[in-house]
Amino acid sequence: MTDRNHQHERGMGVRREVLGDAHVDRAEAGKDAFTEDFQDFITRYAWGEIWDRPGLDRRSRSIATLATLVTLGAESEIAMHVRAALRNGLSEDEIKEVILHTALYAGLPRANAAFGMAQKVLAEERDVSAEPDA
Repeated sequence: MTDRNHQHERGMGVRREVLGDAHVDRAEAGKDAFTEDFQDFITRYAWGEIWDRPGLDRRSRSIATLATLVTLGAESEIAMHVRAALRNGLSEDEIKEVILHTALYAGLPRANAAFGMAQKVLAEERDVSAEPDA
């Protein structure tokens, strides 16, 4: 197995652990010849390299990621990483504190948008976890 293949496999494992199988399966199903190289790139580098480094635990990486996404106003990514933060052990209160803290440095409009997105995701996740097992 080449190093590139090993890095991809390692990245796919981390990506699935952090984002969940459903998200990764949708991303994989949606790739085509145009997006395939980008999906490979983020799997190998973002997930196989950076998210898998030993210097920070995944909780810390989720905190840094949420703060960065709020700062950038990257609303399309916030929902995904609120779910990832829950998977990585952050509580709803901790997610709230990350967004509040980020508001001081990133600005109120971006924090307001992030709160709206997080509120929606957290309500959805509570509903899912309250459903009885089939």
